[in-house]
Amino acid sequence: MSMKKHDAHRPFHVRTLAVHGGQTPDEATGAIAPPIVTTSSYSYGDFDNGVDRFTGEKPGFLYSRFANPTVAVFEAKMAALEGGEAAVGFASGMAAISSTLLALLSAGDDIVTVGTLYGGTQGVIGSLLPRLGIQSNQVSRIEDLAAAMTPCTQVVYVETPANPVLGIVDLAETARIAHEFGAIVVADNTFATPCLTQPLALGVDIVVHSATKFISGHGDATGGIAVGTADAMRKVRQAGMMQLGSCLSPHDASMLIRGLKTMPLRVEASSASAQRIAEFLDGHDAISAVHYPGLPGHPGHDVAARQMSAFGGILSLEMKGGRSAARSFLDALTLVTQAVSVGDTDSLACHPATTTHSAVPTDIRKKSGVTDGLVRLSVGIEFADDLLDDIQQALTQI
Repeated sequence: MSMKKHDAHRPFHVRTLAVHGGQTPDEATGAIAPPIVTTSSYSYGDFDNGVDRFTGEKPGFLYSRFANPTVAVFEAKMAALEGGEAAVGFASGMAAISSTLLALLSAGDDIVTVGTLYGGTQGVIGSLLPRLGIQSNQVSRIEDLAAAMTPCTQVVYVETPANPVLGIVDLAETARIAHEFGAIVVADNTFATPCLTQPLALGVDIVVHSATKFISGHGDATGGIAVGTADAMRKVRQAGMMQLGSCLSPHDASMLIRGLKTMPLRVEASSASAQRIAEFLDGHDAISAVHYPGLPGHPGHDVAARQMSAFGGILSLEMKGGRSAARSFLDALTLVTQAVSVGDTDSLACHPATTTHSAVPTDIRKKSGVTDGLVRLSVGIEFADDLLDDIQQALTQI
């Protein structure tokens, strides 16, 4: 993890890893912030050294589509935070997800998903992969996973908490079942972040993130990341970078490195405020359900309490008046901004059925709980009382 004088018997806290993990001051300049290396190519000196680098006999950078020094720092920090051997940075979260799946799956294989998925992920698994001869099977509950596994199942994919209904999947149990069938488990940890959940420690094989969300935290950078074993990441890098070209820019990598340093503090603040907001809204006359794993009545509360250190900064509300009530509520918000994405310092709200999940077939969308009355709220770092005031006044407009 590139930090000096570390007692291996005393693991660093996530706040320390977020600042120091994967980096030391730049050797050439002493710069504490990693330099942004914007070159596309790298000199390898002479013919023989070039041969050795391209065959992998010697380390070194070759071309920024394959690897870049600034991106490498971001990758090392994320590997340290997730407890993985290596990581690969991507241009977006969807690039990380797509590249990982394409690296692991071939024609004739199948993939099983557990619970609700983000709309973009659902599109890749439900539409793109079948065109390549890769079949998918979706189960709603972990209890149905074993029955869905076949000899062709190579990957089990989960997202927890799930976007946007905050479903919780038991990661340890998922890994146990999948490994019995020889399958690899990939978990999307975007909503929880490594601050709240450590999927690799629970048996998951590969973790993916949309780094655009809590990792960036400021709504000013786009990126993705995959973390796992060194061998798995070599395959993912080859598929995602050398073949698909979905490389992360050094400028965005620098912004993500900066965002990582405050991520634990931001996640702690947004989680605390989200808990307060969820408790206030639970049982409100205008709302039929509040989906938040921090509420004792949430069906995944007990599992979330085991595998999360807090319950996160995102919740969703089921408005009693359906789409018209959702529209009235959203349009009445003044402090909370209507926008997709989550994990920003600013609080954001959206109507998933007409935005993030609008391309998902209606039957699948409704089966996943994404109804016309559902509103997703990503809680930022504003003062909780101010957010509550804004939400209260918006509810009176329904």
